[in-house]
Amino acid sequence: MISVEEARRRIVGALEPLPAESVGLERAHGRVLAADVAARRTQPPKDVSAMDGWAVRAADVATVPATLTRIGEAPAGAAFEGRVGAGQTVRIFTGAPVPDGADSIVIQENAAQDGDRVTVRGTATEGTFIRRAGLDFQDGEVRLHAGHRLNARDVGLAAAMNVPWLDVHRKPRVALLATGDELVRPGEPVGPDQIVSSNAMALAALIDNCGGEAIDLGIAQDNEASLKALAAGARGADMLVTLGGASVGDHDLVQSVLGEQGLDLDFWRIAMRPGKPLMFGQIGDTPMLGLPGNPVSSLVCGLIFLRPALFALLGRRDADQQETTAVLGRDLEENDRREDYLRASLIYRDDGQAVATPFERQDSSMLSFMARADCLVVRRPHAPAEKAGATIKVVRLDGIC
Repeated sequence: MISVEEARRRIVGALEPLPAESVGLERAHGRVLAADVAARRTQPPKDVSAMDGWAVRAADVATVPATLTRIGEAPAGAAFEGRVGAGQTVRIFTGAPVPDGADSIVIQENAAQDGDRVTVRGTATEGTFIRRAGLDFQDGEVRLHAGHRLNARDVGLAAAMNVPWLDVHRKPRVALLATGDELVRPGEPVGPDQIVSSNAMALAALIDNCGGEAIDLGIAQDNEASLKALAAGARGADMLVTLGGASVGDHDLVQSVLGEQGLDLDFWRIAMRPGKPLMFGQIGDTPMLGLPGNPVSSLVCGLIFLRPALFALLGRRDADQQETTAVLGRDLEENDRREDYLRASLIYRDDGQAVATPFERQDSSMLSFMARADCLVVRRPHAPAEKAGATIKVVRLDGIC
């Protein structure tokens, strides 16, 4: 068996970012940039007022009250074309260009107008309430970088930078193939010896959350013909993920059948719980990841291995596992030779300290506990017994699945 870190390193190392495609800004949310994005304009393009008020010369309002002569107006989107001289002022609104000659803004609450006479009661030094040209960004300045997944704020920034199209990595197409005579789809009649298949649904949701597209190939029966027929649907996909059939047994055909299809197996079995029977290889140009059949094992392995694999295909730079530390909420016994991922609750004390408490039952078939979990407590192989209050490593599940 190989370690979790070694398995993850081999998987990610075998993958390259997918080619780029251009998308309109309205379809860019959630996509991963394939190229840096530079501003196509300077923002603001000129010095502009940050407040509604009066554009003045600071020297004229150094001593107040001061009486100035109004010579015009500068609404947002329309500059005053003249020049502000000694003893003069221009009515100005937020976002309007600061007139030539003016070097500060007196807010409207600090002035009173009577005809063309404006009495200023509050002083303003040079630069007061002025947004300088280029305060936000300069023409040609890179503000969004390749490898970043775009959120709503990024889309707004790109729009402000006058960039209508963005180069993003193509979404990975991931073919999901469940295996097992015992499986039926949700809503179908369930025989006395059958269970409802949940893995494909959970993994498809995870793939979507990571920025990929899931292709459900269905459920292959435990025979060579069925597995071959459904596996053929993975042609053209960027990755094939099998669910179940990764261990050794009379009815576990994935390795043997895909081996006949040209599977070049990199590794099989890792020192991990849940998820020991995990395999990775290549079928022609298609990477193949074989996940365990137990529902919790499948989803945990999806988080630890499939998620970084998708990030690699997307060229994402933030391929962390949302790892952080917390205080252990209950005593734990010594761990064995496998890296353990314990489903746990996560609460925050009044002092802000996170406390992770592993559930008493950790059976890899119990999806209800996985659904309740806030995090996974990570225990290294041969970790010694630990008391409540110890600092531990956790993988947060919020925002991932």
